[in-house]
Amino acid sequence: MKALRSREHRMLCTVLAEARMQAGLTQRGLAERLKRPHSYVAKIEGGERRIDVIEFAELARALRLDPCKLLGEVLNR
Repeated sequence: MKALRSREHRMLCTVLAEARMQAGLTQRGLAERLKRPHSYVAKIEGGERRIDVIEFAELARALRLDPCKLLGEVLNR
């Protein structure tokens, strides 16, 4: 499971958590917007769960962010 422990994956988790906090949301609040259990967001941010590009876009939209800009944030750190 090297991909779950890569620097890039850790950066993705960090950027998503920071974006959620900047949006003024708790993990539970974001999960409610996504109509998912709280554990879904907690596992993503904690690096325990990988997400695909569709899930990434859903997360970005739930945060009311442009998925392309959010991905740029991940890639440019």
